This record gives sequence, C-alpha cells and structure tokens, in this order.
Amino acid sequence: MWLGAGEGAVVPVTAMVVLLPHLCLQRSFRLVPLTIFSLLLLYLTGQIICLLLGCRALAQSSIPDGPLLFQALKVQPELEAQVAPKGEDPACLGPQGMLGRMVRPFRTSLNLQEDVELAQYLAGWREFLRFLTPLGSIFAFASSEAFSKVTVLEAQVHGPRAQHYTSLSTMAAWERRAGLLEPPLAGSSGSRTLLVLHRALRWAQLCLSRVATGTLGDPDAGAQCADAYRTALAPHHPWLVRHAARLAFLALPSRDRLLELACPGASEADARAALARAAGTLEDVYNRTQSLLAGHDLLLLA
Repeated sequence: MWLGAGEGAVVPVTAMVVLLPHLCLQRSFRLVPLTIFSLLLLYLTGQIICLLLGCRALAQSSIPDGPLLFQALKVQPELEAQVAPKGEDPACLGPQGMLGRMVRPFRTSLNLQEDVELAQYLAGWREFLRFLTPLGSIFAFASSEAFSKVTVLEAQVHGPRAQHYTSLSTMAAWERRAGLLEPPLAGSSGSRTLLVLHRALRWAQLCLSRVATGTLGDPDAGAQCADAYRTALAPHHPWLVRHAARLAFLALPSRDRLLELACPGASEADARAALARAAGTLEDVYNRTQSLLAGHDLLLLA
C-alpha cells in the first residue's frame, strides 16, 4: 500500500523487500527479486525521501501498543449474498479476532453525527496495520509508511492542541483559521496527513473487497489489488514507485492464502464474509471522510 506523494508520503513493502515466491520461468526471472529489492532500496534513499517527504525521517515499522497511522466500490448485493452467510460471526470478527479489533474503532469513529472522530479513526488504522503485517512483505512495506502518518497525526490528536483535533471537522476548521492550510505550512498540517491516509484507505478497501468477492475465473488477488492501486494511489505516485508497485504485486499471496491469514481457522465462506464486512466498514469510513474533506475543500491539499 503506497501512500500518495503528500506530506510524509513514502512507500513502506520493508514500506512493498519483495521476494517473488513462485517463479514459473526460473531462468528468465532469476534477477527479478534483486531488481525489485534494488528499486525499493533506491526509493528509500535520502534523495527520494526528501523529494516525497520533505526529508522527514521514516518511522520505525514496528507498531507498539497504546495510543499514539473513494467513492469506493460497493460490494454488489449478489456477491455479498455469496460471501455473507447468516449465523454467528466468524471468530476473526470477535473481540479477540484480528478483523474485529480493526473494525470496531473504525466503526466507532463514525459515532459523531456527520463527522469522524480522529482518535478512533487512528486507533482503527493501528489495528489495520497489525492486520496487514502478516499478509506479506508488500503489506509490511505499506504499513511502515502508514505508521509514520498515523504517528504524526496522533502527536496532534494527543498533543497540547488536542482540543482542536477531536474530529475531522474541528481540525479542518481550526487549521484554516490558524493559516495552517496555506503554503508553506500546509505541508505539515494534520488535514494533509489525513488526506494521504484517506487515499490509502481507499486502496485497502478496494483490495480487500475484491479479495472477498472474487470468484472462479476472476483475476488473482495480486492483479485485483494492483488494479485497486492504479485506481486509488498510482495517480499520486512518481514513476519509480509505480514501477516498483507493478513488480511488487506479483508477490501478493493467493486469494486462498489471504483469506486464511485474514481469518485463521475459518471456512472459506466465513473468511469471505468476514473480509467483506471489514471492507464494508472501511468503505463507510471512507465515504464519510470523503464527504467531509470535499466540504472543507481539502481534496486537493496533497
């Protein structure tokens, strides 16, 4: 998951160290992992970081405990019916489940009427990053960059001006009054940081939704998530990142493996249902955020 070329925009696969797990033509593709690794190392050099982030140091990729990082496609009803059987929720959506821990704070962030509560939004992102980590190196790369964005915004949400960062609307209104949305201060504003996370959430929602609803004969998970990347994030990335992404998505695990990692021990139907519901929550959060960002004239901030 590469983030846009906004403030703090880096691309975290360790943040898409990719080793292609299966090479059909071993002799022809022997150098591909080294090529991808070299591209990603080049991207993480000081010059590229300065170009995309204004020389902000890349945050550590580990995710410690505690508070501190579209018009999305709707899951079609007929597909949702296929992947959402009635009955008890799969364990992965429960209080101790990986998806459940992610969904709850994101859903809670929508409790404010016509607004998004930032502390819960960021808590949802933290759990989402924990969810991404075991899904493969491409996600670890992405989560490292998102972690830095979450950390930056959390410093404001929990900082000395916390009263101005309780929700998206209060943040946007205060930063505009304080002149923080005008150059050169706009590059370090919380509104801009949130916009970059917002674009990344679109990619995540599209990718997870397509993994959940894909059927026999559809493109594999890597191709579907790559297409989601081209839709949501590629327009905001330089050529080097786009090229590295195209190669890195070849390393994405298969759909069956992703479902197993997302919902361990569940049947395929239950795993699809759980992933579809998680993607639906991300879509709800995205749509609310998109509307608010548009209302505050912030969609072109980065």
